[in-house]
Amino acid sequence: MEYCEHVSEIVEVTPSADGCEECLKMGGHWVHLRLCQSCGHVGCCDNSPNRHSTKHYNLTTHPIVKSFEPGEDWGFCYPDDWFYERLPSA
Repeated sequence: MEYCEHVSEIVEVTPSADGCEECLKMGGHWVHLRLCQSCGHVGCCDNSPNRHSTKHYNLTTHPIVKSFEPGEDWGFCYPDDWFYERLPSA
């Protein structure tokens, strides 16, 4: 499987913040950032204390995130537990 069925849900998004949206509001910190490919929510990774990207998936079921780190172009599908070295464009 090169890509799962969920890549069809990727749309052009505008990032919701320059950092983890929830961490910025609560004064928290993050390790790495993830960008939701359904709505543009910026959340922190699972190595971060609050794991806001996964919490966003659990709340919304938006399936795919991509790295929001400079120079990185990989993604992850939550329902299929599938890592992509490169995601197709919206």
